[in-house]
Amino acid sequence: VFQDFAISAVVIGSTMEEVASQAKEIDDLSKAELGRYIFQAVNETNRWIETNTNLGIMMMCIPIAAAASISDSFDEIQENVGRLMDATTVEDAVNLYDAINVADAGGMGDQDEFDVMSEKAKDELRANNQTMFDVLEISAGWDRLANELTNKMPVCFEIGYPRFSSFWKSSDDVDVINKATVLTFMTILSQIPDTLISRKYGNEVAEDVSKKASEILEFKDDDSFVEKLLEFDDYLYDNKLNPGTTADLTAASIFLSYLADNF
Repeated sequence: VFQDFAISAVVIGSTMEEVASQAKEIDDLSKAELGRYIFQAVNETNRWIETNTNLGIMMMCIPIAAAASISDSFDEIQENVGRLMDATTVEDAVNLYDAINVADAGGMGDQDEFDVMSEKAKDELRANNQTMFDVLEISAGWDRLANELTNKMPVCFEIGYPRFSSFWKSSDDVDVINKATVLTFMTILSQIPDTLISRKYGNEVAEDVSKKASEILEFKDDDSFVEKLLEFDDYLYDNKLNPGTTADLTAASIFLSYLADNF
């Protein structure tokens, strides 16, 4: 519910500050401890909320916060996200696995190697010297967040952030933030099939959802757009289709927009 997400946003604030502060102080990017901070944020959330509200959001926003703190301009953030991810360690991977298990994230899929659900997973990570970047790269072909994190977040920087920022700054509507969020979500979904849906129901279903989102964006009249949007919402709910990956990408895109506006 909405309150769960609002509470989650509050309780991770101190962790976001910590990761940014630490990144400023280190002389070696491998000391950024991205995995530890992802785990810390998810674990703190778990103390207050019984469901997984922000694992994916934290996986995206923790590296962004660290990258922003070591950047002299907004334009440097994307490259620094890549540098930080390249420098992740085995312990970052271990902490990420702990975060996933604390969040009890669903729809993770099965992996032949380093399966996050395996009791031996952390020992295998250490024995094979698998960093957080390494394990995300393994799943990048079927998980969009992993793909983002191992490729400097192209969807967030090149689709989500520009869409949100342009609409946000082009309107004086009091409800502009909500409208910009919805349009950003639908824009990402229309172009990038949601991998949480594809893992649960297959690529064809995910692609059909994206097609529907694209068709809705063709409606320029506000009333018609809202009508079709509500029908789409009912369709997703009735068919138990949750574009959760798209939601995570949207949250990270909004974070980038606020960073750009305050850099």
